[in-house]
Amino acid sequence: MAITAPAAAQEVVRSGRALAGVPTRLEPASGAPSTTLRLQEQGGGLAARSQDTTLQRSGGPQTILREAEVPRERLQATRALLAELKARSTPEQAISIDLPADVLFDFDKAELRADAAPSIAKAAELIKSYASAPLTVLGHTDGKGTDAYNDPLSLRRAEAVARALQQQTGRQARTDGRGKREPVAPNTLPDGRDDPQGRQLNRRVQILIGVPSKDGR
Repeated sequence: MAITAPAAAQEVVRSGRALAGVPTRLEPASGAPSTTLRLQEQGGGLAARSQDTTLQRSGGPQTILREAEVPRERLQATRALLAELKARSTPEQAISIDLPADVLFDFDKAELRADAAPSIAKAAELIKSYASAPLTVLGHTDGKGTDAYNDPLSLRRAEAVARALQQQTGRQARTDGRGKREPVAPNTLPDGRDDPQGRQLNRRVQILIGVPSKDGR
């Protein structure tokens, strides 16, 4: 059996100096591991997905969905329609979609063309998802012509779209002709020349799916 030698006695030296006035310093012990603080990456089902965040900032379908108004079985189809129709949200939280007038009408006409049916059908299908929302249809023209010419034309076009929507949804819409007063793009280039693309964007029929009032009307 091995015999271990006793540890050497430790000599204790006492200081007569008071410690109250001696500053305290904390230093890491020699050889101790260092501690580094890092941001922990989000994980699990509660983490916000970057895709949803992007949609919210850009005003995309997820933001303007107004999900509480949409029947659950129509949510997926409604999201798809909002994206396809390039819907946007107004400051009043209405859902706004623009149907190009060049797709709906012939030049200087207010009768819907036969090939306008798919665009009207998609708008009607979206409207069905918001059963209690008030509807407004606004006609817009480009910058050519006078108000005396453009205002009646834009109103007749709005009324034609409203009638077509009513046939498919059973719901009436308020109509108005705004003429050229609310452009969404410049009608001319910076040098004053005509801008055909800008004018084409301005020729449109705007459908507003409003927010229901508190009494449901």
